[in-house]
Amino acid sequence: MDLLTAIQSNLLSPAILFFVLGVFAAVSKSDLKFPEALYSTLTIYLLIAIGFKGGVAVREAGISAVWLPALGAMFLGALIPLWTYAVLRKAGRFSVADAGAIAAHYGSVSAVTFIAATNFLKGIHQPYESYASAFLAVMESPAIIVGVMLGKGALGGRLPLTDPGVRHALRDAVLGKGVLLLIGSLMIGALSGPNGMRMVEGFFVAPFQGVLALFLLEMGLVAGRRLGDLKKVGVFLVVFGITAPLAHGTLGVLFGTWAGLSIGGATLLAVLAASASYIAAPAAVRLSLPEANPTYSLTAALAITFPFNITFGVPLFFEMAKHLQS
Repeated sequence: MDLLTAIQSNLLSPAILFFVLGVFAAVSKSDLKFPEALYSTLTIYLLIAIGFKGGVAVREAGISAVWLPALGAMFLGALIPLWTYAVLRKAGRFSVADAGAIAAHYGSVSAVTFIAATNFLKGIHQPYESYASAFLAVMESPAIIVGVMLGKGALGGRLPLTDPGVRHALRDAVLGKGVLLLIGSLMIGALSGPNGMRMVEGFFVAPFQGVLALFLLEMGLVAGRRLGDLKKVGVFLVVFGITAPLAHGTLGVLFGTWAGLSIGGATLLAVLAASASYIAAPAAVRLSLPEANPTYSLTAALAITFPFNITFGVPLFFEMAKHLQS
């Protein structure tokens, strides 16, 4: 009953209901749509707000409390694409490029799924480490680099690391919009500290939930439009889009608990491990692996894994963490 109650609480939160509204609008072929400029603005706002608040929290907690779970999160982000790629190649029989592209998406992380998880924890009054957004910042780049290198065959020794595609991946993994904004705002938050937060909290704290609701409305529209692609990606990828986050989330719970994180902190690390990127990874993959079919990776990440995680995955990982630490 605890799990059912947690799922119900999550499903009835305003952000998730706006996501459902977006899906309904897309499926019913409403003319509702967001201007591209507004979508980009909302993305930039959320990334900066997450990074800045995380940086302030890192400053207050101290590096000694953050370094171990952050280092583990980074390694987790780099390792997930390795076995994901192997499963996609052997069991799914995807091409090298397609398997690498999907692996990059699933090793990378979803900032919005992370925010949905923090909203869930706040809604049930479950404390968590406020510096957890640092995990979000350090998990993005390693996964993209490893996934693209796999897709290029570089790690199999068939391609030198000086290949232009690999160089593109390295550049985008460090200087891409999502990573740059997250890490940059994290550093700014850490440098300015609580005094800096007081200066900007009227903009980055108070309006945050409203901006998130708008963003999830747009995500619902995008996910709803991609539901028709499910028949193109096949049964294997539909099953993979649900089982992969379950496996990765379980691993995140186990590692978070081992690293000494609280129930809330372990839940957030699990959510990050279970999530799949649809902002940073697609941009990097499009440039570095142009031969990969984006229908596979985007439909799996956005139409299967993202809805599963924000509705059922988050409360499930919370219950896992709670029982593991009880």
